[in-house]
Amino acid sequence: MSKRDLSEIDICDRYITPALHKAGWSLEQIRREYPISPGRIHAQGAVYKRGTPRRADYLLFYKNNLPLAVIEAKDNKHTVGHGIQQAVAYGDMLDVPFVYSSNGDAFLERDVTGPGGVQEKQIGLDAFPSPETLWQRYQRFKGITEEQTEAIEEEYYTELDGKEPRYYQRIAINRVVEAVARGDKRLLLVMATGTGKTFTAFQIMWRLKEAGQVNRILFLADRNILVDQAKTNDFRPFGDIVTKFSRQNVDKSFEIFLALYQSLTGPNEADKAYRKFSKDFFDLIVIDECHRGSAKEDSEWREILEYFDSAVQLGLTATPKETKYVSNIDYFGKPVYTYSLKQGIDDGFLAPYRVIRINLDRDLEGWRPEKGRLDINGNPIEDRIYNRKDFDRTLVIEERTLLVAHKVSEYLKKTDRYAKTIVFCIDIKHADRMRHALVNENGDKVAENGNYVMKITGDDMEGKRELDTFIDPESTYPTIVTTSKLLTTGVDAQTCKVIVLDSNIGSMTEFKQIIGRGTRIREDYGKHSFTIIDFRGVTNLFADPDFDGEPVQIYIPGREDPITPPEPDPVDTSESESEDEDGRQYKYHVDNVEVKVVNERVQYYGPDGKLITESLRDYSRKNLRKSFASLDDFLQHWSSAQKKETLLAELLDKGIFYEALAEEVGKDLGPFDLICHVAYDQPALTRQERAENVRKRNYFAKYGDQARQVLEALLDKYADQGVEQIEKMEVLKVHPISQLGSPIEIVRHFGGKKQFLQAVRELEREIYTLAS
Repeated sequence: MSKRDLSEIDICDRYITPALHKAGWSLEQIRREYPISPGRIHAQGAVYKRGTPRRADYLLFYKNNLPLAVIEAKDNKHTVGHGIQQAVAYGDMLDVPFVYSSNGDAFLERDVTGPGGVQEKQIGLDAFPSPETLWQRYQRFKGITEEQTEAIEEEYYTELDGKEPRYYQRIAINRVVEAVARGDKRLLLVMATGTGKTFTAFQIMWRLKEAGQVNRILFLADRNILVDQAKTNDFRPFGDIVTKFSRQNVDKSFEIFLALYQSLTGPNEADKAYRKFSKDFFDLIVIDECHRGSAKEDSEWREILEYFDSAVQLGLTATPKETKYVSNIDYFGKPVYTYSLKQGIDDGFLAPYRVIRINLDRDLEGWRPEKGRLDINGNPIEDRIYNRKDFDRTLVIEERTLLVAHKVSEYLKKTDRYAKTIVFCIDIKHADRMRHALVNENGDKVAENGNYVMKITGDDMEGKRELDTFIDPESTYPTIVTTSKLLTTGVDAQTCKVIVLDSNIGSMTEFKQIIGRGTRIREDYGKHSFTIIDFRGVTNLFADPDFDGEPVQIYIPGREDPITPPEPDPVDTSESESEDEDGRQYKYHVDNVEVKVVNERVQYYGPDGKLITESLRDYSRKNLRKSFASLDDFLQHWSSAQKKETLLAELLDKGIFYEALAEEVGKDLGPFDLICHVAYDQPALTRQERAENVRKRNYFAKYGDQARQVLEALLDKYADQGVEQIEKMEVLKVHPISQLGSPIEIVRHFGGKKQFLQAVRELEREIYTLAS
């Protein structure tokens, strides 16, 4: 067999891997088929599929935590440099400076570390650089001295199962460790909710501590649940050197201290527990959710940070806060690394979302009381037009609350009655009214368990006691919770599938935090995506370029700026209501006001990170015609695809949502016919009709009895579940095909595996022959 006839895997085995071994790369340093990301989840209601996973053919490590090079391999029918652009994309993604392409004849090397910038050159198979050579180039490029090398080379903590940080966590950890080794004191990490900020912080702490860069560490948070979760979960490997402390409990004999910042400060000097430590006691301070106040000059967090100003200070946040007067970046500096919500969804590490926007007539048109109208307490209502911003803050329309509760319950009844749901309300009283309305809408489930619907707010001890149960994936109840501010941040609700917005949210920081309650994936609990039901137009913030953009510093305090200015973009972390002259703001309560739904619209998250605002049919047609200029072009791609599943996954990544599209078209069509019908106006056949046409042509007559039975069963499987199912060898283990023999016995009926796969491909061509 000539070199040009070898497969890509053969080229790797016979040429590329031996060349690496000859250059001094050990088996432990060479990772083949390195999994970068699992592939984006495309979810349409209860149906979900993953897009194309990303894998590097080779990732070369100097140390377990230090990847240096990516190699993209191609078969020998391609040129040496054919894979270089793909290698560059992976190199950028993995933060490695050396990328290579090879077809087994030579390597094309791309090096970004030289004094002249990016350089590409072809090198022979026997000239691949050694690990030490690439490491020395890396050190020069990064400006790493010999003294700094020990900390940078320190390895991660790994569990017995060998779990390693994900690629973006590794980049974040390495960036911080390198910065600390260089002597940087103020650092900021921006990582989307659900991407493992606390785990990343633990690995940073572990490596710096093991390398002797830091000894005593303070971990600060503003919620007890954040501190407790860190101590119990991610920080568990530290063992008995960890303590949680407060002003009542100060024991300096530990090495890692976890604290609630409120418990370290107070109005009196005696309350300031942090002052019981010397100013240089801590070497490292990690501030979790640092957007919640550490950057504000008069905040209590800032007071603690300035006291321990000699320590390295690392801020963690999903939402760096940048307003005219408050800036994380002004204090910590530009982020050493940012991993955004869009990146997390594209990679398949975070759950995608769809938005259901429900517009109510009173919200759009407003409501003006007729002359002399009294509220339910007999008080005259001020004569003006009340709108969405007033409802439940200054004016309560009982029918509006009932309609919102009805629509939320209607959605759950159509999808999943036990989907964990958070309803965000204006304030505590609104949350209480909403709880009451939801109980009445779901009386059957409340009868099963009284905690089916609960209010979890700062003033309700019973509800707060159920918070841990709500976020426990194993627990069914509470299922629906109403809240105002308590659940906006720091609550790890991994299985939350529905977020309801019935609160006026103007702060981008708060909006990002609320959306973050749904972004975690738990496939083992059927959580692949989440739904946002928006009654207040809050999801218009998705269109704001700041939603998922790079944080921009805009706070440059001038000479005339006030020392303690009012904050124009507040994130209210309390659960209190505003006050009037009597100490409480009066709210008008009215009933017998008709409220109706004006329109209801479902929007999906597109591949560009934006919500699809046009009809799914128009959007799909436009996207498909970009990918395939004509029907013939599409048919050629379809027939030449070795596996239809691969082509369909690529189209999913481009935003072609088959199940949702079929629902909008109103026909039970497979992806092939959907594409032909929607993009090219072709008459469409159902899978059942296509299967019947194959049978009418007596296609199976050329096969023996056993082979014919197998193909007929595969055709039935296609009609029921689609073409992707019949392409998998696993289908031979599934009833009823499994009744025809073992997989080995079945393929023997065709003369072997190769002939069986050929028969399947011929069956596929026969299925789609009418359209070609």
